[in-house]
Amino acid sequence: MNWKILLAIATALAVGLGLLFKIATRVPVPPAHQVFINGSVLTMDGSNAVVEAVSLRHDMIDALGSTEQMMALVTEKTLVVDLRGRTLMPGFIDAHGHFPGSGLKALAADLYHPRMMGKVETMAQLIQALKDQTAMPAPGKWVQGFGYDDTLLAEKRHPTRRELDEVSTEQPVVAVHVSGHLFVANSKALALAGIDADTPDPEGGFIGRRPNSREPNGLLEETARLGMMKLTQDMGFIEILKLIKGAVADYAAHGVTTAQAGGGMEKQIISGLSLFSKLGVIPLRVIAFPDEQKFGASLLNGEYDPADYNTKLVQTSAVKLIADGSIQGYTGYLSEPYYTPFRGDANYRGYAAIPRTELFEKVEALHRAGFQLAVHANGDESIEDVLDAFEAAQARHPVDDPRLILIHSQMARRDQIARMKGLGVTPSFFSAHTYYWGDRHRDDFIGPDRAANISPAKWAQEEGLRFTSHMDSPVAPMLPLQAAWSMVYRQTYGGDVLGPEQRINVMAALRAVTIDAAWQVFQENNRGSLEVGKYADLVVLSGNILDDPTRMRELQVERTVVGGVTIYRRQ
Repeated sequence: MNWKILLAIATALAVGLGLLFKIATRVPVPPAHQVFINGSVLTMDGSNAVVEAVSLRHDMIDALGSTEQMMALVTEKTLVVDLRGRTLMPGFIDAHGHFPGSGLKALAADLYHPRMMGKVETMAQLIQALKDQTAMPAPGKWVQGFGYDDTLLAEKRHPTRRELDEVSTEQPVVAVHVSGHLFVANSKALALAGIDADTPDPEGGFIGRRPNSREPNGLLEETARLGMMKLTQDMGFIEILKLIKGAVADYAAHGVTTAQAGGGMEKQIISGLSLFSKLGVIPLRVIAFPDEQKFGASLLNGEYDPADYNTKLVQTSAVKLIADGSIQGYTGYLSEPYYTPFRGDANYRGYAAIPRTELFEKVEALHRAGFQLAVHANGDESIEDVLDAFEAAQARHPVDDPRLILIHSQMARRDQIARMKGLGVTPSFFSAHTYYWGDRHRDDFIGPDRAANISPAKWAQEEGLRFTSHMDSPVAPMLPLQAAWSMVYRQTYGGDVLGPEQRINVMAALRAVTIDAAWQVFQENNRGSLEVGKYADLVVLSGNILDDPTRMRELQVERTVVGGVTIYRRQ
């Protein structure tokens, strides 16, 4: 995204229009006092206490207890909400996602399969969805679609450059894989990105080629897509505003009170999020992960200062690195070959996005500088590289409580879970993979034995290792209750149970999307549980989640509250 233009325009609006702009985007003030009574209030405190009622003073939690106790605090000015037996709990905390990525639905063609709440099942439907999108942007602007899954399309393949040329030869066209780790581009887009037959594969990436030719076929994997990604994100102010507002509406409607911009943010993007937060456009709390590559030397030479970006609602956090790709994109880095030979290669194991030697250097430099780290690693070979690199860094520069976040950790082995515990590493599992991709992990990607232990929450629990669960939105829909449900039941889309021995109980799963997610980014003292003195961030559900946990993901969010302010209420 062209955030320099964004900042210039937004600053001009804020300064030039002054009071009028402030009035148009004024930030709501929470009630001085409000109480919620007659509910099943899951506090998620240290003992998982369940009470009946909670009292809020302005933007903080004031008291918890019985309905009778909270009613004793009520005056004629108190706002009283009768929960009528419904569940009230801490607002959901996105342990890993790409806010405001889910807002892409307002700007890009929806290429998701029906099992991902979309409509695209064939290549013809994919191409038509992109053709429909050509009427949306101005001539010459990028035409984008997000969410296609080659393994679910009837043709079982990626679209090609030639097929995207059928969409348009005048406009650059890009179809983004559901993993976000692969792009397919038309000829115009490839030309704008400077990718042709003479372009070598970058380190940690792959450029697809036409048969018996060096000519690109449009497919760009991992680091090969980065230049194209930067071009597609060059948006105008109105487009960015639509993107953010769409994401805010999506997250608020699903009870998220702390979002994560965990895509590896650059300076202009985090600055933009901070600005929109100050202007009241983003009423959520946001945790942003600076990108190690995009922030570059400023992280180590003293130029980077979190205070330049932090606001009341936005906090910069761990520095993000990407060590490998995705299992469903065949770019996750495994110790043993993929179950189904990829491109006919029975020995194919994926590959590292950062070479091992370079990973050691980056991890040590950032760890020595005092940063918390968040490293994307899906395959067990990639996880091994990260753990080795961090162990070496800790040996030279020990930190008592480092909380390195291993994002996804999908293929973590039992021995690696034990190492994480000893090193102060905490995994964030993409547990809903068991539902959305579980059948194909078992049958296509990694086989039944490895699939049974994907996202191994039970192993982590047995080791006393604190962990979280996330949806990686927009890779999967922002459905926190789906993330929790998948940890409890591990049911696949096809109805099978994938690795029943890795299931955990309901309260542990709910902690993984609330207090443990707060802890993972050093925010446990102000959010994640309902305790006196913490932020008044909470969600009200349409029923009692403990009455029938099998139906927890069917519950509707009735109300979402951030800092005492109701930012969403279901009609």
